[in-house]
Amino acid sequence: MSLQTIPRTAVDSYLKLLRLPADAVARALRPKNGRDGETTGVELALDRVEATLRDVAGSVLRDPELRDDARRRRAAANERERALTLRAAADHRSREADEELARRSQTAERERQAAARREQEKKERADQKRVAESRELAQVESRRRAAAEDAARKAEEALDDRSRRARLEQLETEAETLEEEQEALTARSESQRLRRAAGETKAARKS
Repeated sequence: MSLQTIPRTAVDSYLKLLRLPADAVARALRPKNGRDGETTGVELALDRVEATLRDVAGSVLRDPELRDDARRRRAAANERERALTLRAAADHRSREADEELARRSQTAERERQAAARREQEKKERADQKRVAESRELAQVESRRRAAAEDAARKAEEALDDRSRRARLEQLETEAETLEEEQEALTARSESQRLRRAAGETKAARKS
């Protein structure tokens, strides 16, 4: 171990001791839903501070390795910061995509429900129309049957009336015939009576 290595080791140990409470605080502040191994903003700030302290110590101790280590740590911090920025942008885009998907899903659900309501209303209107048409057809059929029954009744009444008139005419004809026969019979009887009377008168004269 060279004389320059001893200060470098001391600086390394000192910085590690300094970071112990700060790392504990950073771990406590780490979000519960964070990814495993993901560097937080607090930890990134601590890495930058450590890199700066190493760079300062390297300048004071004229230790190029400390300064190189500081540059590497600073570059690594920059890369982690870039990764954090990209990850944050990706998370933001993912959230926006999720929100847009949720909005579209809600819109599609609303449209589906509206279409279902329109279809139900259309079905109900069709059912109401069908019921109304059935009721109207039933009323028309009822009126038709009533009209047919009334026509049949009137036709039967007219037939009965014609039958009665025909029977009456027949009876009148028969009565007239009987009357004529009675008159003829009466005339014959009277003629016979007159002949008998004349014969009796003639016989009386002769005697």
